[in-house]
Amino acid sequence: MMYGEVLLAATMEKVVSLCRRRGFLFQSSEIYGGINACYDYGPMGVELKRNIRDLWWESMVRARENIVGIDAAILMHPKVWEASGHVEGFTDPLVDCRVCKMRFREDEIDPEKRKDGRCPHCGNKNALTDARQFNLMFKTHMGPVEESASIIYLRPETAQGIYVNYKNVLDSSRLKIPFGIAQIGKAFRNEITPGNFIFRTREFEQMEMQFFVKPGTDAEAFEYWKEQRMKWYFQLGINREKLRLHEHGSEELAHYARAAFDIEYEFPMGWKELEGVHNRTDFDLSRHQEFSGKDLTYFDDSTRERFVPYIIETSAGVDRTVLTCLIDGYEEEKLEKETRTVLHLNPKIAPVKAAVFPLVNRDGMPEIARKIADDLMRRFNVFFDASGAVGRRYRRQDEIGTPFCITIDSQTLEDDTVTIRNRDTMIQDRAGIRNLLQIIGDRIRTESE
Repeated sequence: MMYGEVLLAATMEKVVSLCRRRGFLFQSSEIYGGINACYDYGPMGVELKRNIRDLWWESMVRARENIVGIDAAILMHPKVWEASGHVEGFTDPLVDCRVCKMRFREDEIDPEKRKDGRCPHCGNKNALTDARQFNLMFKTHMGPVEESASIIYLRPETAQGIYVNYKNVLDSSRLKIPFGIAQIGKAFRNEITPGNFIFRTREFEQMEMQFFVKPGTDAEAFEYWKEQRMKWYFQLGINREKLRLHEHGSEELAHYARAAFDIEYEFPMGWKELEGVHNRTDFDLSRHQEFSGKDLTYFDDSTRERFVPYIIETSAGVDRTVLTCLIDGYEEEKLEKETRTVLHLNPKIAPVKAAVFPLVNRDGMPEIARKIADDLMRRFNVFFDASGAVGRRYRRQDEIGTPFCITIDSQTLEDDTVTIRNRDTMIQDRAGIRNLLQIIGDRIRTESE
């Protein structure tokens, strides 16, 4: 149970303010006025992001014998994107306003306004142009001369790097179907209407796993991964009432997909996609087999069959998961004499696991505190703070989600014990210095379950 009455859950404005104030996220190139929809992770943010990635990798790859990882290059042969359909079909229909020069996705304009060409921004009638297709991939050039033959793309997704390496991984790892290939990496999309902080950005990071199965077993594998991915968010500590599965209807389903579900979270702006689980059939490998001329079939020794595997995809955004954890954990609580802002992050992903404070800067307390911090740093990310009133130090740690604060006081000098304060309950208990490493480790583990 939480200690205080909850006054306010997260709003996007509150979370953005906290991220800036406490070093989670900054606007990219801020000293030059910033660049739209691009963000830099600060000291707290980079730790949170790394912990989420590590937790995903641990659960997806290291805990499973039949899933391995790769790290494919961002720059790939242009024909990869022809085979995948991105060159031809990865587009949004856009309209421009002739008056205010704003640009909009056609599907985001009210149909009634579209009829009379009314601009959603400036309100002028007959101001909108006809829709035209705009490819979302970033182009660049490879080589010293900017010519059409040297055009390549920044990858808009990480999945294709897995597909084109499917045979390499299969041959080198001696895996047998069913098996998976996982990857965490950057992707880039020239989004026309990015927004909602880091929910939709032009540079983002994905956590994807492609699971290769025998046709006919795909429905069972799809149900398995749909269940497993929901469980992962529960284990992350996300509020179950704010998570749901949304099935793609016939109008949403991609032409190559047999089935697709989105794991959605109730953000301040409504229910939005957090992760996709898709049955992609044999579309991807068949296309790459066709365009490359390479044999991408699988031979089953036990049945003497040869086939193109079906693929079950799980695709999650690292940045969206970071945002979800920040929003889900944010609270303002009313205490007896004040209001505190706190991030109730799962201890496993908290940027700082423990903060160490000397109660006062005398009587040898700072030296003892420093020794304790140095010992704990061998295993955990620890913050040492000897500045200001201890109450203010607690509040700073509450705002970055530190689950435990360790305080060295006058009793420490007598019996080598310290106080350990719990972030969520604010309850303090005493423990011996010699056992701190094990105690903090045990509490991180038990309070993460």
